[in-house]
Amino acid sequence: MRNFFLLIFISPLLFIGQTGSSSYDDDLLPPEFHKGRREAFRQLMDNNSVAIFFTNPVRQRANDVEFEYHQDPTFYYMTGYTEPDAVLIIFKEKTIIDSFETKELIYVQPRNADDESWTGKRLGKEGVKKQLGFEFAFNNNQFQDLNLDFSKFSKIYYPYTYNDARDDYNDPGDVFSLLKTFNDRTEKCKDKKDYMGFFSKVSALREIKTPEEMKLLRKAIDISVDAHLQVMKNLKPGMKEFQAQAIVEFGFKFAGAEYEGYPSILGGGENSCILHYVTNRKKLNNEDFLVIDAGAEYHGYTADITRTLPTTGKFSEEEKAIYAIVLEAQTEGIKACKKDNMFRAPHNAAVDVIKKRLLELGIIKKEDEFMKYFFHGTSHYLGLDVHDPGLYGRLKPGQVITVEPGIYIPAGSPCDKKWWNIGVRIEDDVLITDGDADVLSGKLPKSIEEIEKLMGAPKTITIPGQN
Repeated sequence: MRNFFLLIFISPLLFIGQTGSSSYDDDLLPPEFHKGRREAFRQLMDNNSVAIFFTNPVRQRANDVEFEYHQDPTFYYMTGYTEPDAVLIIFKEKTIIDSFETKELIYVQPRNADDESWTGKRLGKEGVKKQLGFEFAFNNNQFQDLNLDFSKFSKIYYPYTYNDARDDYNDPGDVFSLLKTFNDRTEKCKDKKDYMGFFSKVSALREIKTPEEMKLLRKAIDISVDAHLQVMKNLKPGMKEFQAQAIVEFGFKFAGAEYEGYPSILGGGENSCILHYVTNRKKLNNEDFLVIDAGAEYHGYTADITRTLPTTGKFSEEEKAIYAIVLEAQTEGIKACKKDNMFRAPHNAAVDVIKKRLLELGIIKKEDEFMKYFFHGTSHYLGLDVHDPGLYGRLKPGQVITVEPGIYIPAGSPCDKKWWNIGVRIEDDVLITDGDADVLSGKLPKSIEEIEKLMGAPKTITIPGQN
C-alpha cells in the first residue's frame, strides 16, 4: 500500500498545464513559488557552498501497511515535490557536473508502471522537469554515481535527519541509500558540514509568509474554524471524545483539507489537564470540560486552534472563573503581538495575568507557583509545520504565530478540590502586521456568553445510538 495517498497531490500536477484546467486541485502553489524559495535560500548561502535536502522516509504502521506519506515540509517548500525518496542539491554558484553547468539538481523516484497501477501516477524525472520547472532532474538510483567532490566546497549545509529511514534492499534510490551515499561522500570533510547554518537559513525564510502562502494558510484556518463551530453546535453529555473528534475531522475533510495538521486533541474532564492527550476514548459526563485542540492541513499549511467547552453547554462557577483568567491572559497576549516586540512578549503578558488571578483565587500562595498550572509556552510559529521553524527574535510583519495560554489543575493539586480536573486552553492563530495583530481565527467564538448561546441552540447532527 506504499504511497497510496500520493494521488491526492500528484494527480493535479500531472493534469494542470496539460489541459489548462483540472478536475483536481487548482490552487496549489505554482512552480515559480518553489523556484523563488530556492533562489532566496541560495542568496543566504556563503560563497563556494552547497546545500542538500532530503525527503521524509516512508514509515511503517503495521506489518505491510505504511503510514500515509507526508513530505518533509522544507523539501516541499523548496520543490513542490510530494513523493518520497528524493534529494535536492543547491549550489551557491554555477557548478560543472560532467558535461553541464547548473545551480541545482534533483533526484527523484523513477516512473514504474507496475507500482503506479497500485499507488497512482508518479512524476518521474520528466514530470519534475515539466511540472515543477527543474532543468536537471535524474532518477534517484543515479545519485550514487554523481560526479561531485563535496570536499571542494567551503561549507556543506545539510538538515538534521531522524534515524528512522528503512533500507529497501531492492531499491538503491530509497532515502536510506541517498542518505548513506551523502554521508559516505562527506565523511572526509564532515568538518565542513553545517546543520545549524542550514536550520537558521530555513528558519529565516519560513518564518515570514509570502502572499501565496497566506492564501493557503487562511484557507486551512477558515476550514478549522468552521469545523470547530460544528462541535460547539453539537456537543452534549453522553458523547464520546472520539465522536466530537469525528465531527471536527469530518469538517476538515469535507471542506477539502488533505490531513489533520497534527493528531487531534479532545480531552474531557481529567483529560483536559493533559496537554497532548490524543487517546480520545472517554465518555463525556455533565461535569466535564472539553479541550478541543485541532487544526486542518490544507495543501501543506496547517491551522492550530483550541477551544474549551462545557459539555452541558453551561459553565459552572468554577469553570467560569478559570476560563475567564485564560481568556484575559490570551487577550493580553494578543495585544503584545506587535512588530519589534520580542517573541516572548505575548507569553510574558499572559503569565502576568495568570499569576495575579490565581493568587486572587487562592489557588497559588506565591506568584512563582503559577508554573504548577501553566507550564508551556504561549506561542510558536505556524505554517507548513504546526510548530514551524523560526528564529525566535523580534516579531516581524508576515509571521504567523499562535497565542495559547492555559491553566491545568489535575486531581491531587495543592488547592481546593473544587478546582480539580479543570483544564482550559484557548488558542488562536495570529498574523503579525505593521499595526495591530490580525487574529486569523477570530470569527470562532470564545467568550462565555457566545459559547453558551451557540451551544444552547438545537443540535444539527444526530449521533447514532444517542437521543
